[in-house]
Amino acid sequence: MIQELSSRKNAVIMRLRALANDAAFRRAEGEYLCDGRKLLLEALDKGRAVKTVLWKERAEHCPGLETAAQYTATAELFDYASPMKNSPGPLFTVAIPEETRERPISRAILLENVQDPGNVGTVIRTAAAMGVETVLLCGACADVYSPKTVRATMGAIFRERIVHCTVPEARALAAANGLPLYGAALSKRAEDIRTLDLKNALVAIGSEGRGLSGELLEACDGELIIPMAPGSESLNAAVAASIVLWEMTR
Repeated sequence: MIQELSSRKNAVIMRLRALANDAAFRRAEGEYLCDGRKLLLEALDKGRAVKTVLWKERAEHCPGLETAAQYTATAELFDYASPMKNSPGPLFTVAIPEETRERPISRAILLENVQDPGNVGTVIRTAAAMGVETVLLCGACADVYSPKTVRATMGAIFRERIVHCTVPEARALAAANGLPLYGAALSKRAEDIRTLDLKNALVAIGSEGRGLSGELLEACDGELIIPMAPGSESLNAAVAASIVLWEMTR
């Protein structure tokens, strides 16, 4: 049975808003918030556990939601619950998958301290497009399960393997899978990315402002650089990662 909601103080509405705005609450609840019918269909297609669905004004028939709690709300109440402006809906929650490090990694991209949700989401989306199925997040990266990050992945969040790790854990994962660990850096010892074989490698990208930490660079087997025109300081983190991902699959 689909229940109609009518109050901003309703527990379901309040919970959806908390999932949208509070990373600690998302972790505690083990769920994150998504928006839109296209994303809903992709989540179901990839076998993700959809827990709650809030439809805008009227519910739609959607196979695969038999076990999900479904609700409807007026446009005004829906817009109050949604982190997006003028969203057609629906809003829905998905269970945060359990992270596993046992499955083999053939190649991966690592982000360290990349704090912009759009950049993190774009890298996940690009990794999926390039067939690089693992993204490691190290340090103070943007929350991968925030609405802004999820939206930027354009559905890749349901296909990619996301692993949060420390620098020692990243080093151990690289060693366990027989992958050289490279760090993208503007340094004298950095090698031209075009001269390296990155087909089976783990490559780390740092924040645009500070680059990779000293700890991570010390853990690397080598450093690489993306050639740029004289006078260029650095690339946007997502752009740099995209070039690296292309070289991994070229």
